Amino acid sequence: MTSTQRFSGYPLAKEGPKTPYNPTVDKNPVLRGWSLIIAAKLATYSSSVAQATWTNAKFGCAKDIPGLNHYDWRLQPIVTPLLADGVSPSKVDVTPELCGQQPEDLVGRFYSAADYHALYKSGKLTPLQVAKALLPLISRGQNPPAKYESAWSVTKEHIALAAAEKSTERYAAGQPLSVLDGVPIGVKDDTDVEGYISHIGQVFNPSDPFFKPATSTSWPIAQLEASGAIVIGKQVMHELGSDVSGCNPRWGTPINWNNKSYYPGGSSSGGGSALSAGLVPISIGTDAGGSIRIPSSFCGAYGLKPTLHRTYTYKSSITVIGPMTATANDLAIAYRLMTAPNPEDPVQGSFAPSIPPSPTAKKTLGIYQAWNNQASRAVLDATEKAISYFTEKLGYEVVDISIPYLQEGQYSHSAWALTEGIDHQRSRVPDPRNPFANLNHCNQLLMSVGSCTTGLDMIKYGQLRGLLMEHLAFLWKKYPGMLVVTPTCPEAGWKVQPGDQAYGFSDGNTTIRNMMYIWLANSVGCPAVTAPVGYAEPEQGEGKLPIGLMAMGEWGAEEQLLAWAREAETYLNGAYEGGRYRPQEWADVVEIAKSTK
Repeated sequence: MTSTQRFSGYPLAKEGPKTPYNPTVDKNPVLRGWSLIIAAKLATYSSSVAQATWTNAKFGCAKDIPGLNHYDWRLQPIVTPLLADGVSPSKVDVTPELCGQQPEDLVGRFYSAADYHALYKSGKLTPLQVAKALLPLISRGQNPPAKYESAWSVTKEHIALAAAEKSTERYAAGQPLSVLDGVPIGVKDDTDVEGYISHIGQVFNPSDPFFKPATSTSWPIAQLEASGAIVIGKQVMHELGSDVSGCNPRWGTPINWNNKSYYPGGSSSGGGSALSAGLVPISIGTDAGGSIRIPSSFCGAYGLKPTLHRTYTYKSSITVIGPMTATANDLAIAYRLMTAPNPEDPVQGSFAPSIPPSPTAKKTLGIYQAWNNQASRAVLDATEKAISYFTEKLGYEVVDISIPYLQEGQYSHSAWALTEGIDHQRSRVPDPRNPFANLNHCNQLLMSVGSCTTGLDMIKYGQLRGLLMEHLAFLWKKYPGMLVVTPTCPEAGWKVQPGDQAYGFSDGNTTIRNMMYIWLANSVGCPAVTAPVGYAEPEQGEGKLPIGLMAMGEWGAEEQLLAWAREAETYLNGAYEGGRYRPQEWADVVEIAKSTK
């Protein structure tokens, strides 16, 4: 960010304690099948079992940090870039450089919004043809089942086709609304779209008043629709968004088309799956603990977690709505349109636009090597090669940094996320005295254990958050414009185990490990972006496993991160040996649509 940018809520720039990074091994029991069912019932009906599990998960460790009482607690990490005096809120334009098409002969080429826009303008294709081609590929209830239905919870043919017809008419009149006009997108099943039920990954219960169609559309989605984008359907998610594998025994787990023997990541699992299959160029997800970035990484896509409340003011201190895309330009296009200021939202509507970095600005990558070294060898090799490209070809300087209490901070974030999830669940059910009865066994266990968190624990989590925010502010004062760079996930994928589709599974050790790098941006409210930078060979199944590199920026630095993602794309497309990998069963939607009447 520029030195003249003013903020509301910006933390004191204060270096935190110099603590060694010696992560301990987690010893949470891995539960599947009957062991999961029994554990869920024990935790639900025995407070002592739930408390013992909570303690074993180290959710109370923040209370043991010396000197934490000297920090103010930050229950909401809201840091808002402010407009200059006399300047009114306005949306950011989609500039021409974002609307260019990639070369036709590019290895592993995915369709972008610009591709659809050019085809529509030329008359070679219409939005109605694309919608008619997509719906049979993704809609449930067909016999045999649609090949790509696993990513989609609900499609509404009449809604999608009506929008496509209007878009087709606009192109015929030479009056498209934007580069997104007629472009198909998917929306995660926890985000309201008028006419659709938001299931939040839960099984549909017609007698539950929660399961009713939305009467309005969430602001970020409404802005995309106002630009002509067509919501082709709602996308499957991990139930309640409570884990990051994407496994959902109630709806069926979305397929990772890079390698079907690995999970797509979660909780925006349907979004990642749809992107890997080439079905849509843009999916909209939510992210409270990596739920945009982990599936983007596992599925070989781009994903942006914006600054807290940048796109939408959730009743949450960690959750945001953000885009997942097949190309870096589309990530920027979707972000700019989604962040139009909402005049009815005093928090979101007060944000100053994020400013693209100056071409002459110093480019700095902050790396905590001891932290990054926790990744697998394949992930570390791929991400270090990409970082070398940034330094050797793009003029970035690497600085060594450290961040205190990373493991304690991650445990605290996990418990905080569970506490928010419990509150949200209680507000949705008819009987708040028995809020977990309709959940799968995994979530019955998680929510029962999370219920052991006390008010004192929440205060301590808030104080640790305050410490981390002050330390990061110190680092950005020392290194203005620095991007903190890590692998997105320490592993290239998460293997599917036989039988998981019956009841799901609980593997807290792997969950915590795969969230090792992503939780920090949620906890402190900063923006972060992931970009694919390489591939690993699988241990099972067929197909390469994508590897993501993540950058976290200062509050409000989304445009800097989006520029970085475009640079990462040049590495994958032009410098990485073999270029981008496209799954074997990738759907060529354009060619299918051309034969659709």
